[in-house]
Amino acid sequence: MAARRALKAVLVDLNGTLHIEDAAVPGAQEALKRLRGASVIVRFVTNTTKESKQDLLDRLKKLEFDISEDEIFTSLTAARNLVEQKQVRPMLLVDDRALPDFKGIQTSDPNAVVIGLAPEHFHYQILNQAFRLLLDGAPLIAIHKARYYKRKDGLALGPGPFVTALEYATDTKATVVGKPEKTFFLEALRDTGCEPEEAIMIGDDCRDDVGGAQNVGMLGILVKTGKYRAADEEKINPPPYLTCESFPHAVDHILQHLLSSSV
Repeated sequence: MAARRALKAVLVDLNGTLHIEDAAVPGAQEALKRLRGASVIVRFVTNTTKESKQDLLDRLKKLEFDISEDEIFTSLTAARNLVEQKQVRPMLLVDDRALPDFKGIQTSDPNAVVIGLAPEHFHYQILNQAFRLLLDGAPLIAIHKARYYKRKDGLALGPGPFVTALEYATDTKATVVGKPEKTFFLEALRDTGCEPEEAIMIGDDCRDDVGGAQNVGMLGILVKTGKYRAADEEKINPPPYLTCESFPHAVDHILQHLLSSSV
């Protein structure tokens, strides 16, 4: 077990960890209340590109999770920040429900490509349009590169394979803004006043949640819900600090083992 540190912040993944689409992980609401009763800051970090932050918040409230908008940091927010920083006009390859998070961004006559999870847009004509923009020198901004994610009907392709196809075809590399990028985790922690060494991440994606967090100096707990598959914990080095059944089990461990010496 890693040396105990003074834990001040807990980052929690959403889809696959607290809920799977419109169903909460059993016991997750009550576990979140217990975690909030401890002396830690809680933040929610997600790579979801299927809906705007407001839609996501509405979904969580319907599932009776006590979460406020300013506690959620999404990869859509990170992508918008980069678009504004680069002052580009993006072709937005994102789900229509995510477009509100790009309100006010100039998109006519695009000179960049922003790609997230957009199943209804991932067809030859649209991808070929993106391909031609990239050949003309437009930067490729990937909201994230997850290989797959969990839906109610099973695992489904994530944006990663489509980002990789565009990279391969144009011999370019995407700038990735979501998990597991170090900048994503640091940005999520920025308003907490905590260092990575004072934080822990809970998620169902071994590489993007746990590996990414541990690469920046945090501890990582892998939960066996959502997209988890047997032996996922063996895919990263160092392995997860802890692998457990679900979010409530992760909270139990934090309360019993990581906060026992906290004031």
